Amino acid sequence: MAFQKGKTTELEIIDLAFGGMGIAKPDGFPIFVDRTLPGDKVRVRITRKKKNYAEGGLLELIESSPLRQKAPCSYAGNCGGCRWQALPYSEQLKYKKQHVIDSLEHIGLLKGILVKDVIPSENIFGFRNKMEFSCSDRRWLSPEELANIEIKKDFGLGLHVPGTFDKIIDIEKCLIQPDIGNQILNDIRIYIKESGLPAYNFKSHEGFWRFVMLRNSAAFGTWMVNIVTKQENDNILTPLAHKLMNKYPQITSVINNITSKKASISVGEYEKVIAGENSIKEKLGDFTFEISANSFFQTNTKGAETLYSLVSKYADLSGSEHVLDLYSGTGTIPIWLSKDAKQVTGIEIVESAVQDANKNAALNSIQNCSFHVGDIKDVLPSIHKQCDVMIIDPPRVGMHKDVVEQVIALAPKKIVYVSCNPATLARDISMLQSQYKVVEVQPVDMFPHTFHIESVALLELV
Repeated sequence: MAFQKGKTTELEIIDLAFGGMGIAKPDGFPIFVDRTLPGDKVRVRITRKKKNYAEGGLLELIESSPLRQKAPCSYAGNCGGCRWQALPYSEQLKYKKQHVIDSLEHIGLLKGILVKDVIPSENIFGFRNKMEFSCSDRRWLSPEELANIEIKKDFGLGLHVPGTFDKIIDIEKCLIQPDIGNQILNDIRIYIKESGLPAYNFKSHEGFWRFVMLRNSAAFGTWMVNIVTKQENDNILTPLAHKLMNKYPQITSVINNITSKKASISVGEYEKVIAGENSIKEKLGDFTFEISANSFFQTNTKGAETLYSLVSKYADLSGSEHVLDLYSGTGTIPIWLSKDAKQVTGIEIVESAVQDANKNAALNSIQNCSFHVGDIKDVLPSIHKQCDVMIIDPPRVGMHKDVVEQVIALAPKKIVYVSCNPATLARDISMLQSQYKVVEVQPVDMFPHTFHIESVALLELV
């Protein structure tokens, strides 16, 4: 059957791909369709045609899958945040496990690896400790809203429509953050509308208001509000900070990040404290961490505790080991392991993260953690540290092949690999398999209602 771009056709969805899209395979030819579930019968328009696959845009849901449920969130059909809300959580976990297995088998060519059932998230709503919302001078409207002449089409504060850089859905209530965050967000929305200053335009790059980022501490119940603007304006931001802190005693920090760069990222060229503290504190297990506006920290606090407990279980430290943590970030894993290791050494390329790691180690009175800043492939040869156990927690792109070669040369007895991307997990493990046996892989869900899945793999030297 020929499928050309622009052609309309009816399909039956039979599976879910990593990335969250439904898959149909008429005559064995894969067609990926967003916002669909296995069992759906749909009418689609082919939007992209390649030699080995095609992509289609959903036009009509002809017959719903038996799996399909009503999404609790009213934005779920359009927002890019939680695209699997229509799929029961138990089913989400099954597909996430299968995506890990498929990646190991098809990308890593690793057969027979023990992949355990996914450890579920303790909370599937209200679990995020950080949310970032974009400001736009022209909000995106759904077809139903377009037909309503009473809806104003000017300002939007919310999340992006998938696949777009300039279309912002005006979000009044996001279910994956604690509800107080929605109350704070709506008060900020009202203030911005009444401020007289324009929101940012993603095409002309004009406008004052750019992003609103909210952080919260699950342990202490405190909140940080980070307002990202194009210029400084204390006359506007100071009254906002006082208004918020007077209404919400949980808010202990209001920060202003300032950036005139065109890139649509919420990290400022510089930042200033408008009111309160310059950071908030969070606890993971017995340890306390200071989190600044632009620090990396796992967005699911309870999930992070589950993840790090698993790392500790796989590392199985007795107190005599030297542990080397590649991609050590702000020091969360080294600090978590410090009580059971003789020495933990971290390497991280981001200098500000290493500064945070040293600060967090001092905050917890930890003496046996040290952190080195630089590219791993350059720093690792210069350390000359004994390494009994290695922790590898790379970014989504995985490890550089030069790092893989250095790991093999260093030959730690045990590797605990923490992955946020099954594809690069499979690729990297495949490169290590000449020297290491994969004992098992344990997926951990930290991102309910999305296709994302964390995995921890235990590797032992053969």
